[in-house]
Amino acid sequence: MGVTCVCQVPVAEGKSVQQTVDQLHKKLEQLGALKQGSFFVDCETYHATGNATGQPSKLLYVMHNSETPLSCLALYEGGPYLTADANFDVLMVKLKSHFQNAKGHKVESRGARYRYCDFLVKVGTVTMSSSARGISVEVEYCACVVPGDCWNLMKEFMQSFLGSNAPEIPSVFTSKPEGLFAPADCMDTMSQYLELFSKVRKQQVLPGSSVR
Repeated sequence: MGVTCVCQVPVAEGKSVQQTVDQLHKKLEQLGALKQGSFFVDCETYHATGNATGQPSKLLYVMHNSETPLSCLALYEGGPYLTADANFDVLMVKLKSHFQNAKGHKVESRGARYRYCDFLVKVGTVTMSSSARGISVEVEYCACVVPGDCWNLMKEFMQSFLGSNAPEIPSVFTSKPEGLFAPADCMDTMSQYLELFSKVRKQQVLPGSSVR
């Protein structure tokens, strides 16, 4: 796994979510990127039950990524987190007396994967309750694991198809004690998706956004 940046791309003016996604696909293909299958990332939300302290319950997020089909990631609000095998979902069902699934809060991003030289690009439609809520773009530079060594190259590449929507360096890298020279890992990627999904939950439903 290399250095990964996940960002939300605004819907183009006068366009639908799908039309904007199609535009991004076209730009990538014009660059010479090759489509290589599909991907998904999803996030289920659970809240603790039986809180006797009177304090607001912390949330538990259980996330899946098609790039790692045999495992999932559980992130407790504010930390810590753990990586578990796929049977963790079964465990959560058995723990329903302690953690209640927040119905209607599942968010997922699905779309196409593209390969361009050492870059892997994933353009996804973010949905919640069968409604499109936005567009995610994940860019991974597979030839490096140290953000500080490759960020300028990544940003230049993202600007080639995102233009002014290309993001700044993710805070997940700058907030580490070692700064930009700490090796990246899968937790960095999923933290960025969790941040994006949290923003999406607060957004209004986009016009003409039903997913069929």
